[in-house]
Amino acid sequence: MSSNKIISVSELKKSYGRKEVLKGVSFGAQSGQIIGLLGPNGCGKTTLIKILTGLIKDYDGDVRVDNEEPDAYTKSIIAYLPEKSYLPDWMRPVDALEYFADFYKDFDRPKAEKMLLRFGLDLKQKLKTMSKGQQEKLRLALVLCRKAKLYILDEPLGGVDPAARSHILDLIMENHEKDSTILISTHLISDVEYIFDRVLMINNGQVVIDSHVDELREKGKTVEEVFKEVFSYAW
Repeated sequence: MSSNKIISVSELKKSYGRKEVLKGVSFGAQSGQIIGLLGPNGCGKTTLIKILTGLIKDYDGDVRVDNEEPDAYTKSIIAYLPEKSYLPDWMRPVDALEYFADFYKDFDRPKAEKMLLRFGLDLKQKLKTMSKGQQEKLRLALVLCRKAKLYILDEPLGGVDPAARSHILDLIMENHEKDSTILISTHLISDVEYIFDRVLMINNGQVVIDSHVDELREKGKTVEEVFKEVFSYAW
């Protein structure tokens, strides 16, 4: 595993009007790690993701991705899967492949085609006739088939049926660049935690847990058990 720091965040603060959403968040991430970004709705996860991806530029504190402030370069090395789809309904998988091949120099189209066929998707079926789970598989395949340094996946299993989740997670582990980092925001902790190296739990705009998963397991606890203890009031 590489020891290069791909994410460095120090005293990050962000407010919307008088509402402080991030309150001095600090953490770092090494290349090669798979990190779970966990917390209840409204805790600041999405805002943090949007700052890392360069979608939000107005904030206080220091944020670095591969030693650079979020800019055109950092956007080029991040493969981002937002929670909501950005692909238009008229598109077919074959159109989406063409779009990604044109837009991203690091996109591996043959690999993406193989993955979509492995998912059992019809490359000429319009998105508007696909199930939510099929659309999610398409979007995930497009993102995973970029040769990125940092993959940020926001609720990647949201529309996927329980039976297919472990298959999707295996594909994530098999197909991302091996020295890259994956940051996964999810509510499906029990399904996903086995692939995490580390977890970052955020509550009320602050980091409340930053731990390697092995350290939690040595204490005889699963990630989900720790999550429920930390956020017991929310259940």
